[in-house]
Amino acid sequence: MITEQNIQQFSKQCEDIFAQIRRDVIGQNDVVEGTVIAMIAGGNVLLEGVPGVGKTRLVRTLGRVFALPFSRIQFTPDLMPADVTGTNIIVKDEAGNSTFSFQPGPIFSNIILADEINRATPKTQSALLEAMQEHTVTVMGVSRKMPEPFFVLATQNPVEQDGTYPLPEAQMDRFMFKLVVPNPSLDELMAIVDMTQKTMAEVAAPACNGEQLIAMRNTANQIPVAEDVMRYAMTLCSATHPDSECASEAAKKYVRLGASPRAGQSLISAAKVKALMKGRFNVAFSDVNDLAYPVLRHRMKMNFEAIAERVSPDDVIRMIIAEVSKKFGLGGEAKAEAATASEEKKKRLFGKK
Repeated sequence: MITEQNIQQFSKQCEDIFAQIRRDVIGQNDVVEGTVIAMIAGGNVLLEGVPGVGKTRLVRTLGRVFALPFSRIQFTPDLMPADVTGTNIIVKDEAGNSTFSFQPGPIFSNIILADEINRATPKTQSALLEAMQEHTVTVMGVSRKMPEPFFVLATQNPVEQDGTYPLPEAQMDRFMFKLVVPNPSLDELMAIVDMTQKTMAEVAAPACNGEQLIAMRNTANQIPVAEDVMRYAMTLCSATHPDSECASEAAKKYVRLGASPRAGQSLISAAKVKALMKGRFNVAFSDVNDLAYPVLRHRMKMNFEAIAERVSPDDVIRMIIAEVSKKFGLGGEAKAEAATASEEKKKRLFGKK
């Protein structure tokens, strides 16, 4: 059973994690928070942004802050699946007998930076599918477990299209979040240049190890979700399907294919972590609304009308939230933040009399 001490430890651990990340990464607060939420929840993250905005630096910093082995794979058109997963090689013993020995690839690490993932061919991209979902790799008919915890943090450039291959829907669906990394503000840009002119060294120190990260995940899993909040979250996911019984008007007009059941799983898992980060003992409607964007934006396929009218997935999500909130009588996003656990639930949660 979760205790108040668990909640306090979770909050203190998160403060230490963010404090160390800020020593190396300036700004990008929403991206940093989203990435940490996904890692605690056990999900993979796709970071999309133009070159030079700090995507790779953030992932390297996370490797140090979480004190986990880190492996970088530079995706290029000539990268082969065996270059990622590893392969069997022939070795000879002292007697001259030949045997097969498995040579692990760079994917056998805790944190994988898949840099410019959309530059690899579909065949190579597919080598990540099993690892991202089942945390195993099968080579020559033999399955091997990945070390735990295991995360894939991938980057891609949304602007340059030459020599790139769009990620298939099956792989996009395996990312818990898609986070858009914006350009820094003027003050942030000045701070970045000032810091890098003095030293390029990265000074973040470990603030959490693998065992502590898994313990935080187990704590978050015990956070209760009220039935109304659960129904609201699942309605948001279902509303992205134009042919669903819960289909929103925005989805009917602009969406060709909606979010999968994995979206609902990701939304609830991440919302539990966010609730704890905010010092609450339950998931609120506001947690669901905030996380709907990174969870859903890469899981919806827009139709030609959306492309013609330049309607983005985030625009559709915003319309869906407004429509579903109205159905639930929340009066928009402002009132959606009003959901809190009752005192009786807290007493049951902590075993108080």
